[in-house]
Amino acid sequence: MPSIVDKSSVTKVCVDDFALRKGCSYGTVMVGLKSHRIIDLIPSRETADVAKWLATFPNIEVVSRDGASTYASAATDSHPEAVQVSDRFHLIKGLSEAVNKYIIREFPARVEIPLAETISDEMAALYNTANRPLRIRFAHKKRKEGLTISDIALLLHSSPTTIRKYLAIPEEEIPEDTATSRERQHRLALQQKQQEVDEARKLAREGYPVGQVAAMMHHTCKTIQNYLNPSYRVTDGHYNARIPGKLAPYEKDVIELRSRGHTYPQIHKILCEKGYTGSVASLRMFMQKERSRMREQEEQDKPQSEFIQRKSLCQLIYKKLENVATITAGQYKQALETYPLLSTLYSLVKEFHAAIFSKKPEKLDTWIESAKRQDIPELQSFVEGILKDSTAIKNGIIFPYNNGLAEGSVNKIKVIKRIMYGRNSFDLLKAKVLFHELFHVEFN
Repeated sequence: MPSIVDKSSVTKVCVDDFALRKGCSYGTVMVGLKSHRIIDLIPSRETADVAKWLATFPNIEVVSRDGASTYASAATDSHPEAVQVSDRFHLIKGLSEAVNKYIIREFPARVEIPLAETISDEMAALYNTANRPLRIRFAHKKRKEGLTISDIALLLHSSPTTIRKYLAIPEEEIPEDTATSRERQHRLALQQKQQEVDEARKLAREGYPVGQVAAMMHHTCKTIQNYLNPSYRVTDGHYNARIPGKLAPYEKDVIELRSRGHTYPQIHKILCEKGYTGSVASLRMFMQKERSRMREQEEQDKPQSEFIQRKSLCQLIYKKLENVATITAGQYKQALETYPLLSTLYSLVKEFHAAIFSKKPEKLDTWIESAKRQDIPELQSFVEGILKDSTAIKNGIIFPYNNGLAEGSVNKIKVIKRIMYGRNSFDLLKAKVLFHELFHVEFN
């Protein structure tokens, strides 16, 4: 089928390749930058074939293309005087891929950083594997928010296998929160005391004097007066606090003597000579608690760290921080401080984007000098590609043309191919595409 336009009238075009059979054979499509319509297509993307094809359009002045050397050479061979424009989208995509490859090569899947923020009580409870029901509900909640299994596993410091097991449990079958025996006893005691306080206040509102309320509830008048005080709370601010006992004045002596290898009976004998009146068992209990306290202190003194996903660092190449759900602002800041080269790479990407859309080609030269200073093979390879095609890239900065029309036309061709279920030759595909364009032109 012949072209739908007069070839001599075609002056500004963009070209791109499309798959006839993915991985096997490809074709090339031409789209008019003025008409926004497909002009022609051929079943090849080889330099010689494309150059011969472009030469049949004698008056081409502008060729917009991607960075492929095939189309650059073909345009130069067929129309040496034509202005070649390199597509801005492909340039930004190429830089993003280069930086992405470097991050994947250099960083592990889970990147360790110093703890960015103090762990809240809620997260501390979630990290405790004893709080299984709480962890299961948290996993279900984050899954509904769109986080992946790997994201949730990272948040809970767990494995993806464990998270899958959590998510496999129906929400109505999630077990109730479990508590230790001591916690249950404490909660029960608080509940009973609150009931007593409520009963005492009820009797007082009914007009009973304090003495009678105390007699009825088998408490002292002082206790009832405390219950009736509006500021009284059943929780004790000293709960779980250590109360000094007989051993308090001799604790340092116990630690020092024990470090010298003395047995507890020997230590007990020495302390008794100094006035200690407690038992040997108290010494053993004190040292056991002291060892636990020292271990906890050592854990607190260690430089705490957390993990972020490498995937999050890659997403930040082309997304804003607020659009990446798996990393917080604090973690991002800490990652840049820990790995300063990341900050440099992100800055280079932003500066390149600004240079490409600045309408000032000299900014590209400044960016190239900055990029050359980085000893990163992937980045240097990208810079070499820019230098080889610098004229077309600078034309892309100056002129408003791009390859968006060609990209859209390739999608259009893909739709037509799928409708035909692969039962079409190239001639039939070309006929259908050009007929569609002709129909569209005539009736719009």
